[in-house]
Amino acid sequence: MPRDWDAFYQKAREDRPPAFVVRAYGPFVPKGPVLDLAGGLGRNARYFLQRGHPVVLVEGSQEALRRLSGTPGLALVGLDLEAEEALTRLPQGPFVGIVMTYYVNRPLLKALPSLLSPGGLLLVEGFTRKEARRRGRPHSPFYWEGEELLTPPPGLALRAFGEGWMEGYRVYAVYLRP
Repeated sequence: MPRDWDAFYQKAREDRPPAFVVRAYGPFVPKGPVLDLAGGLGRNARYFLQRGHPVVLVEGSQEALRRLSGTPGLALVGLDLEAEEALTRLPQGPFVGIVMTYYVNRPLLKALPSLLSPGGLLLVEGFTRKEARRRGRPHSPFYWEGEELLTPPPGLALRAFGEGWMEGYRVYAVYLRP
């Protein structure tokens, strides 16, 4: 994982496709505002913007926020999601969709149900511990445990789950707020 996200985003391409979970389950997100957490250069946000959703993108990198500045329909929130006060400074919503891809923050995941409107979807995707071992990072906290996402955050119901090889060992889950 890059340690200097501003340097990373100075060179990163903006034209990457959205995460698999967004491409596959994004069409099922009801109309309304979407929250994109650790949104980077907005690959998932652009998907929802193109479908008429207003999007709030939360990102800690000032470079990523600079590059996204002025995007119509996109509200930007500069917030280090690793900071102690991050959970109290999240946008309040409610949101019909929340996206958290390739970012692992277990306390944050547990706090998201209260931001989701009834009928809303939480889309999560990332690499698994198996991928961490393959990359020589067996003790990194930035990977999901095998089958960890089968257990939904409190107040949500699991609607879809997948785990396996997709250019790396990945996992995704879709949760519904009933």
